[in-house]
Amino acid sequence: MRFYLLLFLVAWSVCNANNVQLYNLQGYVEDQKHIPLPGATVVLEGECSDESTISNLEGRFSFSNIPKGEYTLKVTYIGYKSYSRSINIDRNTYVTIHMEHSVSKLNEILIECSYGERRRRMDSRNTIVVDSEHIRRNQSGSLMQSLEGLPGIGAMNIGSAQSKPAIRGLGFNRLIVAEHGIKHEAQQWGSDHGLEVDRFAADNVEIIKGPASLKYGSDAISGVIDIKQNFVPEPETIGGSLDVVAESNNDMLGSSLSLYGRKNGFFVNSRITRTGYGDYKVPTDSVDIYSYRVPLYKNRLRNTAGNEMNMHLTAGLIRQSWNTRLFLSRVNHKSGFFANAHGLEPRMVDKELYDKSSRDIMNPYQKVEHTKIINNSRAYINGLLINLKLGFQNNFRREYSNFTSHGFMPAVFPDTLDFSPDLEREFSKNIFSGKVESIYSFSDNHVVSAGIDTELQNNDIDGRNFIIPAYRQFSAGVFVLDEWIINDNSVFNIGLRYDFSNLETRKYYDWYMTNGEFLKRAPGLSRNFSSISGAAGFNYSNDDISFRINAGKSFRVPTAKELAANGVNYHLFSYEKGDTTLKPEVAYQMDLGIEYKSGNYNFMFSPFVSYFPNYIYLNPSYRYDYNYGAGNQIFNYTSTEVGRVGGELYSGYNILPALKAGITAEYVYSVQMSGDKEGFTIPFSPPASAILNIRYEHGSIGRFTKAFIEANCRITAAQNLIVPPEQKTPGYRVFNISIGTSANILDENFDIYFNINNVFNHNYLNHTSYYRLIGVPEPGRNFNISIKIPFKI
Repeated sequence: MRFYLLLFLVAWSVCNANNVQLYNLQGYVEDQKHIPLPGATVVLEGECSDESTISNLEGRFSFSNIPKGEYTLKVTYIGYKSYSRSINIDRNTYVTIHMEHSVSKLNEILIECSYGERRRRMDSRNTIVVDSEHIRRNQSGSLMQSLEGLPGIGAMNIGSAQSKPAIRGLGFNRLIVAEHGIKHEAQQWGSDHGLEVDRFAADNVEIIKGPASLKYGSDAISGVIDIKQNFVPEPETIGGSLDVVAESNNDMLGSSLSLYGRKNGFFVNSRITRTGYGDYKVPTDSVDIYSYRVPLYKNRLRNTAGNEMNMHLTAGLIRQSWNTRLFLSRVNHKSGFFANAHGLEPRMVDKELYDKSSRDIMNPYQKVEHTKIINNSRAYINGLLINLKLGFQNNFRREYSNFTSHGFMPAVFPDTLDFSPDLEREFSKNIFSGKVESIYSFSDNHVVSAGIDTELQNNDIDGRNFIIPAYRQFSAGVFVLDEWIINDNSVFNIGLRYDFSNLETRKYYDWYMTNGEFLKRAPGLSRNFSSISGAAGFNYSNDDISFRINAGKSFRVPTAKELAANGVNYHLFSYEKGDTTLKPEVAYQMDLGIEYKSGNYNFMFSPFVSYFPNYIYLNPSYRYDYNYGAGNQIFNYTSTEVGRVGGELYSGYNILPALKAGITAEYVYSVQMSGDKEGFTIPFSPPASAILNIRYEHGSIGRFTKAFIEANCRITAAQNLIVPPEQKTPGYRVFNISIGTSANILDENFDIYFNINNVFNHNYLNHTSYYRLIGVPEPGRNFNISIKIPFKI
């Protein structure tokens, strides 16, 4: 007994002697892709102290008042190898812990699914995370088409290789597409303007459904699509990959070559992508365009061919307490517009000329070049995490078509002007962006984030036809977000944001005279907009069930087109006029989410409700303009009260260990509650739809692993709720088949995917498609093959 008492007194005296020297230990837990790991168990073992904690929402942890001495730091996280290291505490210390996945050959989908699962459990917003394997497995003409099968995610297709994203039926400037954390800015106001991103360059895509203005500012009303490149090469490696893709419907061939290397903390990753495709085929031999029947040669939509050439370079430096990355990219795209659906007279088309080759790109067509220079840096300073993002973008768009005189235009284009008679429109936009965010943990369970972001846009115009004026826009916002981990199962967050924006449009006069004078199309305009927005959310989760609720106010600054448009839209046969008195669009929204998992069964339900006091849209009038609008119907930008309700549902069951079946359903109901269209819906409202899916997965067969075969049927209801002059669209069913596997060749895993879209070549109209407005059906049967060949040197 005396021996134990003596031992205790000696230990106590040693610890007490050092007690006057107390230090703090802080750290950050992340995976191999530098994605934070919230909820990791961190244990600090020593002679005088034996403490444990868990990492917070940002993957950070801290220990306070630690006596000087030698300790063992241990970290565990499900699905990752245990981490252990000796650490000498003789000063305030900060450590970064890189956790390795427990599988030696890392399967990318396992990482991303784990990350997506963490985000759903720790975030009150409705979040979906998909990886590059999902994109390749669902390979389609564009990135947004590859994501279209996700619950609540749609694509407004512009032909076979371009599309615009939509979340719960809202697109254009009501959602944000971000790349490398910087908002992608182009000419997204145009219904025929696709998204200028490279689908091969996305490592993963994070989708937030619902109000997201708190962190992203204006336009994030329906949500955010955040395209990320998280790949960091392993130390002391050189390698790359070659992606090859081919499609039968439009005879598309494409390839993307990636090369990377890393020396210590410095790494470089590069990519070059090249694709080319011809006119795409539809399951009909003619289409009716405003009472005129247009025959289609070999079922091809003439002049819808295109090509793409993209280049990317990433350089990064990783250090113990900071890292930085520089992203350089240039996307070049050229594609034709359907020759019979552009301009003033679709019947005056030389069919023999256009039908000679399915790969020619003639008038009308568009050329787009988008350049990005973005820097992302992150630093840890005395327990404070600072994220800095700086960006420059240039979007250069040109649209060409044959000159056709109308209104007071001269019959012969004058040779005194400084632009080509075929240059219909030109837009050149420069965007400068900056964001800084600081994150501080007051304790293991309490994190506060605050940030400032600014953006300056300058958009110049040129060409013979006017639709929107040149403009300059400055925006700035500041936000604060408070997050509490109530216990191991519950998280609460609340935040507030203030935004200011100034929009200046420049005067525009026609280049030709009307009744002896140059007509003033747009006034010089300067408008200031401001808004206070916010959000609050709660998330509860355990092993079987999770529940989340998020409510918030979002807003959107009116675009220059909505304020000052005054011209013919030759793509939609309309004369569009803006309203200089429009106020910022505001939305009040609430999202719920319920998930249940038990054994072989999985269920998810995500309803939402939203209210817009002043929803802005293009309202058709009963008038036609024959003086300046070539006899086209006049559409006026206006605002109206709108209510929306809907949601997504998923139910899945593992029939056998290798056989899975599921159903995904989504529904959106929108109604105008004021104005001359009261009681009608809003344009491009998606009909109810469901996807029935069955998937069989096989284990290893020799050199082949992860083999699967999957079939799905998309059932879409008729859309009878329209706003004139929209036409009702009938319901339809479309079948798709996917087959894939990974083959081990030369110690590398080659991914091979084969898809058949629209198996039965069904003729149907997609209500949210661009060409649906003129009765053009969706593409017919398409065979798609995608191969990824990795290599290391």
